[in-house]
Amino acid sequence: MKYMVLLCDGMADVPFAALKNNTPMECAHKPNMDSLAKESVIGLCRTVAPTLKPGSDVANLSVLGYDPEISYTGRSPLEAASIGIDLADTDVTLRCNLVTLSDEENFENKTMVDYCAGDISTTEAKEIINTIQEKLGNDIYKFYSGVSYRHCLVWDNGTTDLGEMTPPHDISGRVIGEYLSKSDNAKGLIELMKKSYDILKNHPVNLKRRENGLNEANSIWLWGEGTRPQMQLFKDKYGINGCIISAVDLLKGIGKCAGMNVPTVQGATGYLDTNFEGKASAAIAAFESGCDLVYLHFEAPDECGHRGEAENKVKSIEIIDEKALKPCLEYLKNCQDEFRILIMPDHPTPLETKTHSSIPVPFMIYDSIKKEKGADTFTEKTAKESGIYIKHGPDIMKMLLER
Repeated sequence: MKYMVLLCDGMADVPFAALKNNTPMECAHKPNMDSLAKESVIGLCRTVAPTLKPGSDVANLSVLGYDPEISYTGRSPLEAASIGIDLADTDVTLRCNLVTLSDEENFENKTMVDYCAGDISTTEAKEIINTIQEKLGNDIYKFYSGVSYRHCLVWDNGTTDLGEMTPPHDISGRVIGEYLSKSDNAKGLIELMKKSYDILKNHPVNLKRRENGLNEANSIWLWGEGTRPQMQLFKDKYGINGCIISAVDLLKGIGKCAGMNVPTVQGATGYLDTNFEGKASAAIAAFESGCDLVYLHFEAPDECGHRGEAENKVKSIEIIDEKALKPCLEYLKNCQDEFRILIMPDHPTPLETKTHSSIPVPFMIYDSIKKEKGADTFTEKTAKESGIYIKHGPDIMKMLLER
């Protein structure tokens, strides 16, 4: 038996005025998903427990069958694992975004112009993080470069008792002052952010970006604090080999902590320009090498949701359907082996709010042998109409494997 999880990050939504009060899932032309939906179990799943904040970290852990209320120790440690940082038990890590802030004189009065600094390239970002490490790094704070705008700070003997360290994608277009933690424990971190602006405003990378009309990476933004994760190996938990294919360090880190194979796909960016075909090919190659379960993750719908890009969010779903699901489905149908496919988002990222939501998400499970009476299309509405509801998110993996 082969198992595939097609995780469309942030795909779920609510009716949006610019889409004639439809959702992107309802607008998207996705013939492969909808064809499977006709013979699939369709329903809703709550991937984010009421006690947790909605994020790709806890939501993807849930889909993989890990209870975040037990295994989750913070977002940044998972990304640190992907980067290859060997964390000590006394280390605290934080996500270090490169962001674009407005140019008001007082830091607190600046606005969050762009949480991802115009999708800055990994090469440019590495130059900037190297400068930050040179100017601000020491025996207490160490900065590590990751992918695009996503990086990591390791704080020796730090604390996670920091008050509210707000994710930058939650405050797009807002003045940042009220979102800076007021905790005494966070003062040193806020000072790093303030100093970074003075260091980066005329950095050579930013001068070039300014000349080219691109958003500058003129500040770091720290959030997502956590400690070294403790996770049971996926094979020990479920008795099968697993593989995660993703462009983002968070998912790669989850995979590494779970002892799963985590291949690198050239050209995987996490946005609409990602290498969709290459990721599909990597999924097929994983199956060919004997992998039992492939977790194929696409970040693009989530990024479009954060940016309020309605047309692009619809487009991202259509591209996933055509360039990823279609070739994988053709392979699975021709490999003469039974298979099951789970398709779902981890959480909604509504275009209206441009941030994550914890409301239940639609899912569907297709079984190549056991055909079900599903629905004509796979949407939030048809999932709700089915009456099937998984209250405890981690149970979705059991449902996939044990049906």
